[in-house]
Amino acid sequence: MNAMRQFYMEVPIVTRAYTTVCVLTTLAVHLDLVSPLQLYFNPTLIVRKFQIWRLATTFLYFGTIGISFFFNMIFTYRYCRMLEDGSFRGRSSDFVMMFIFGGVLMTFFGIFVNLLFLGQAFTLMLVYVWSRRNPLVPMNFFGVLNFQAPYLPWVLLCCSMILGNTIWVDIIGMGVGHIYYVLEDVYPQLSNGFRLIKTPYFLKRLFNEHIERNYQAAAEDRPGGFMWGGEGQPAEPAAPAEANEAPDAAEQPAAAAAQ
Repeated sequence: MNAMRQFYMEVPIVTRAYTTVCVLTTLAVHLDLVSPLQLYFNPTLIVRKFQIWRLATTFLYFGTIGISFFFNMIFTYRYCRMLEDGSFRGRSSDFVMMFIFGGVLMTFFGIFVNLLFLGQAFTLMLVYVWSRRNPLVPMNFFGVLNFQAPYLPWVLLCCSMILGNTIWVDIIGMGVGHIYYVLEDVYPQLSNGFRLIKTPYFLKRLFNEHIERNYQAAAEDRPGGFMWGGEGQPAEPAAPAEANEAPDAAEQPAAAAAQ
């Protein structure tokens, strides 16, 4: 128990909080403490009945406990942690701001495509941002298809199509991830460019981050404990490093709860 507690406390705070709430929400539904009907995204009930919690719970429920749920949780935990341990290291407030930015945009787009739960789209956003910030990381699909990390979201999209799942979840997640990537990593690097997504000061105070940092997109420091897939390569060729194993794209997260 002490080893499990130590492992849990070593998980970065934002990743730990989000994955914990997702698991607790699913357990609450499994134990019939709450119903999925109380959690899904419904703009009418939010506006007319003031059921504001639906804005958050739509991102927290990943379906009934089973293979689909475990794959979703593995993907969410994995890429959320790699982002927080990598390009968001020491910038937890900026990571929370990414959550807020992505959540607001997905909620807006969800109105037009009638999606009930947006958790998987949120995971695809994390995957997309990580893949664009690690363009040289090799990926492997069932030991047959090899490709670079930026193609991972597209592989997952194709898998959703093959499995007969709705692709709007993947499209929204990738679209929001791309918008964030452009605003945060591309536009500020242009001449006369600047950061459009500003983290409120109270979030920096909350995480005890008082120093303003000028973010420069850098390679991820990938956390250990995930030896899946083939051999990897360092994100920057000039920096000497030992080869790590790359993530395996075969772990496609299945579709979340029934609509």
